Amino acid sequence: MLALEFADGTLLVRNVPPELSLPAACRWDQRSRCHRAPAIAYAELVRWLRKEGVEYEDRARKYAELSERLVLQREARPFQSEALEAFRKGGGRGVVVLPTGAGKSHVAVLAINDRRRSALVVAPTLDLVRQWYDLLRTSFATDVGIIGGGSYDLRPLTVTTYDSAYLHMQRLGDRFGLVVFDECHHLPGETYQLAAELCLAPYRLGLTATPERTDGREATLDRLVGPILYRKDIVELSGEYLAEYETVRVDIELSAEEREEYAARRKEYIDFLRAQGIRMGGPRGWSDFVMRAARSDAGRRAFQSYLRQRELAFGASGKMRFVGRLLEQHRRDRTLIFTQDNATAYAVSREFLLPAITHQTKVKERSEILERFSSGAYSALVTSKVLNEGVDVPEASVAIVMSGSGSVREHVQRLGRILRRQGDKHAILYELVANQTGESSTSERRREHDAYRAVPKC
Repeated sequence: MLALEFADGTLLVRNVPPELSLPAACRWDQRSRCHRAPAIAYAELVRWLRKEGVEYEDRARKYAELSERLVLQREARPFQSEALEAFRKGGGRGVVVLPTGAGKSHVAVLAINDRRRSALVVAPTLDLVRQWYDLLRTSFATDVGIIGGGSYDLRPLTVTTYDSAYLHMQRLGDRFGLVVFDECHHLPGETYQLAAELCLAPYRLGLTATPERTDGREATLDRLVGPILYRKDIVELSGEYLAEYETVRVDIELSAEEREEYAARRKEYIDFLRAQGIRMGGPRGWSDFVMRAARSDAGRRAFQSYLRQRELAFGASGKMRFVGRLLEQHRRDRTLIFTQDNATAYAVSREFLLPAITHQTKVKERSEILERFSSGAYSALVTSKVLNEGVDVPEASVAIVMSGSGSVREHVQRLGRILRRQGDKHAILYELVANQTGESSTSERRREHDAYRAVPKC
């Protein structure tokens, strides 16, 4: 009888009758003397065998029906119920797109309870692993496993990081019938996608607020997880399910001294690009610039000028003064200040005596800062990129974006940090843009989202 086995992230198909022509994913493997397919092909192969009426022995799957049932019953919002129904109609495979603060994690809890299979939740950060651990433990009243951050505890309900999933999926890939990829826009990366390919889970759920990627690889999600099954954007949920909000772009003028140095630095950088024929908007623009800049003194000066002109725009003195005004204006509100780089974050921290969280902040210190921020002991904190994802602070109602990348996803994530509804909270995001600098075009790119249409300027 034909048999399926799991081996190191692949499927072995043994005892295939000579007259049977298997699907294209199955290739003859001379070393193992049988057909072999990627583990991700498991569901497709099983459906094909059943359709063709082929008897088979399934030795591949080691997952079981989940004995724990949902004990913490929380009424689903209408859009969460719609998302779950779309997941069911999609055969238990696909992506749900909901804004930050709309309750994507509750959709996953409902999906786990609906599929009744051993489930693995994959999250990008240890902070999110901790949040998922707490959520699953209370929702299902059972012990939850953790893989990552020094822990390796495998259970029917387990949470892990993308890094750990990539490292261990060759061994774990047969243990789960459902895998949930939180913030699944990370998944199409060169290494992370292996976490999906080496897993045979027939049921897959991707969660994200912004599936789009700057490299266009979001199309890969269709193969790794499934198609987008359900989508609601910020503007559709604000007011009733998310906090009412407004976004304000503030154009900041450089001082005369900053303007003069900016122009000189910018010219040296641009002149080098033109002399070398480098198009920064092209697919290899940045790598070409770095490579060629390292080959000559002129190139190294151009690279230093590139860094300096960004520094002048990111940390302009006018921005610092305006942040001071906003902190005074919103002194009774919980405020998050976002920067593109650590240097600016620490400069703001020193200037206004605010706690700062960057990738250099230790886990215990970071948790203590967030606890004090939530309790009101700190009314404001400054961060670089590390709080774009993985922080749950319903009390925050003001965001000040001093600087950032041109990524639409990053900008929407930062807005999402202040949109969790609490009472009659009205949220506001200020985007500070150094006028007549490269930040102006960066701002236009990152606001190409419905949530930022018709943004007032001042």
